[in-house]
Amino acid sequence: MTVSFRRMGRLAASASVISMILATAGQAQEQRWVQVEAHRELDMALERAALLEERLGNISGFRLPSDWFALSIGPYESEVDAFTVRRQLRAEGAIPADAFVSNGLDYLDQVFPVDSTDAPVAPPAPDPVEEAEPLAETPEVAEEPTELAAIAEPEPEPEPEPEPEPEETLREAQASERALSRDERAELQTALQWFGYYTMAIDAAFGPGTRRSMRGWQEDNDLEPTGVLTTRQRAQLLDAYQAELAELGMQNMRDETAGIAIDLPMAMVEFDRHETPFAHYRAKDGSGVQVLLISQPGTQATLFGLYEIMQTLEIVPLEGERARRNNSFLLTGQNDTLRSHTVAQFRNGEIKGYTLIWPPERDDQMARVLPMMESSFTPLPGTLPESAAQPSTVQRAALLAGLEVRRPEFSRSGFYIDATGTVLTQAEAVAQCARITIDEAYNASVHAIDETLGVAVLKPETPLVPLAFAQFEDRAAALGAEITISGFSFEDMMTRPVLTFGRIEDLRGLAGEDDRLRLSADVRSGDLGGPVFGTNGGVLGLLAGAPQDGTRQLPEDVNYAIPATAIRTFLSEARVSSGTLREDVVISPEILTRIAGDLTVLVSCWN
Repeated sequence: MTVSFRRMGRLAASASVISMILATAGQAQEQRWVQVEAHRELDMALERAALLEERLGNISGFRLPSDWFALSIGPYESEVDAFTVRRQLRAEGAIPADAFVSNGLDYLDQVFPVDSTDAPVAPPAPDPVEEAEPLAETPEVAEEPTELAAIAEPEPEPEPEPEPEPEETLREAQASERALSRDERAELQTALQWFGYYTMAIDAAFGPGTRRSMRGWQEDNDLEPTGVLTTRQRAQLLDAYQAELAELGMQNMRDETAGIAIDLPMAMVEFDRHETPFAHYRAKDGSGVQVLLISQPGTQATLFGLYEIMQTLEIVPLEGERARRNNSFLLTGQNDTLRSHTVAQFRNGEIKGYTLIWPPERDDQMARVLPMMESSFTPLPGTLPESAAQPSTVQRAALLAGLEVRRPEFSRSGFYIDATGTVLTQAEAVAQCARITIDEAYNASVHAIDETLGVAVLKPETPLVPLAFAQFEDRAAALGAEITISGFSFEDMMTRPVLTFGRIEDLRGLAGEDDRLRLSADVRSGDLGGPVFGTNGGVLGLLAGAPQDGTRQLPEDVNYAIPATAIRTFLSEARVSSGTLREDVVISPEILTRIAGDLTVLVSCWN
């Protein structure tokens, strides 16, 4: 018979105070249990206890002052541990909703589990045998020793090998487990977590999550999956854990110069040098593992610049997760020969983080090292000295000296045309590319292309939020008007566009083409695909480059632009939205310079 705990509370309250005081004998008052059931009959209580033990483990049964029998999980060293297990089990539906945490003051004698204390039965003595009459002594006859007998010596009997200690029974294992301290239980959870069996918080409370992880470890080690580790199994698990820690040499390193404290595998890396923005830890003894600690003063723009630049490094393979947030970023990369994991954050004018680099054969080890690095990462006061130039304006080779930079096959310019990061660029820039990136940080694909007109629309894999996007000029361009071209003249050597100034020489091409504007402007190949602005800040067209005439050499400043009217027709047919500049809007040169930098992007072709 089973009753609810509310009913049991009324029954227990009726017991005498004296009985409750006596019940506390031998019970540690700080211990707690999670009481899950109570039964009137002992047989039923024992039957249920066995089932619960198999399903949940760590079950104890006690007689109550009311002569009922309580079934509880525990004990736990603190109330917090007991409530943690109760909450978890209730969430999983493994115990009744009215299960409660008990201090055990009303627990009398224990009825489950009870170890057998019966003394072993001695084997029966053999039946007495009647004494036989002694035989008459036979005189010994000395034998002549043979040559072999004279030299042969008796071989010593081999010493018996010590027998291994017998494995504990389930009840013995449970009893030895109860004797563990909180720190010892937490260490077991940490070891199980290290080997990938335990995935929850280290709380030193052996709830169902810990039991599942113990069973998993036992199954993988060809042991009976009881969910309770014996003393020998606990030692085996902890020995393996300590051996791996020793192999990695995990130590907490305080780099006061960089202002970072973090756990590092010092058996595999050693300090090399400080070079803003990195503290370099090189591979040790051919481990193939490297660590970079990121440390520099700066702003959010510095963080974003670093995010873009680091993706051009060989240590950050192309395939992997990229995530940039307001004040942090994550970069992961993997290929056949290399893995890397980078995190950085911006806080209080400081940018700090780390990069772990390793070869694929160390995947399992680094999967354990990374959580330790993450949990131990602690920013300290101070940063590496400020470099002469910041990531938004400096060449990569100068900022990231000593790290090999990955370069695209070529780069051109483009510009945002809507608020989700859609980019317009030159068709030739993306015609035969295995991979296309925007600002070397965001993968993009060709959404629409018109090779005759010479324009292409790119869509980023994930929507972007540009600071500005193009507003096309709705009026016809004026002959002789001054123009401003925004583009990456030096391709990927700079992270901000360059402005080039010129004027409109003709509203048609040299052969009378209506879909071309002829410009007088000295541009470079990296500028192609960039926006051409009018004096009021509207986009007049897209820079297409010099006319193609194989029999003539034209002056260097003769270039074409595809006019806004032709572009907007193409966009409309491709069902891509675009905006136009209002007639009453006039943008000052200072604001135009800023807007041009915000909406112009670097379009890179990778093969």
